[in-house]
Amino acid sequence: MPTQGRRFKTAIYEQFTRVSKALASPHRIEIIELLAQSPRTVDHLAKLADMSLANTSAQLQVLRQAGLVASSKEGLFVTYRLADPQVAELVRMVRRVAEDRLEEVRRITREFLAEHDQLEPMDEKALRRRVRDGEVTLLDVRPLEEFEVGHIPGALSIPLPELAERLASLPKKKAIVAYCRGPYCVLAVEAVSLLRRRGLKAMRLEDGVLDWAAAGLRIENPSTK
Repeated sequence: MPTQGRRFKTAIYEQFTRVSKALASPHRIEIIELLAQSPRTVDHLAKLADMSLANTSAQLQVLRQAGLVASSKEGLFVTYRLADPQVAELVRMVRRVAEDRLEEVRRITREFLAEHDQLEPMDEKALRRRVRDGEVTLLDVRPLEEFEVGHIPGALSIPLPELAERLASLPKKKAIVAYCRGPYCVLAVEAVSLLRRRGLKAMRLEDGVLDWAAAGLRIENPSTK
């Protein structure tokens, strides 16, 4: 018969696995990354993640049952947000472990960037310094609502769908650095490809807002203005 201590440990570890099981889906990890940028309605999440409304709702229910997201209802719309900033940090740490331990992560990333001619090595620390010192034009190509929640200081908000029409407004004498939600967000990759096709010197900053903050760097948002 299990001891009282063994029953306790088994019961506690079962609760821990509720969190790990909730993360065991690429769809749910993407939803968490999207909610880390700003709160969203179910409909908006479904569009951003290229998922059906029913599937998005089902994935959100799993996350809510594990205590990872919370929701509020305003009229006919239900808006979801992360239950705690630690949830975003948890996914970021899962990402870091996967990057360090799984060759497949590095291979898939290399192949994708090679397809977009963006496999050149990048000194991220030096690029961060250039961004902080204002030596480059920094573009935030996420949707405007994400920019307004928080962005890297000095960034210009030009959502990717608007970029082609707004090229004339960009400073001509500086290199352009584009960023989005993090190293696996494709918006900045597509932005750099577009800018280079138009003859502009452009590169991608792997950092998203959460990575920038995790490095101890300041984020600009309404509360800091």
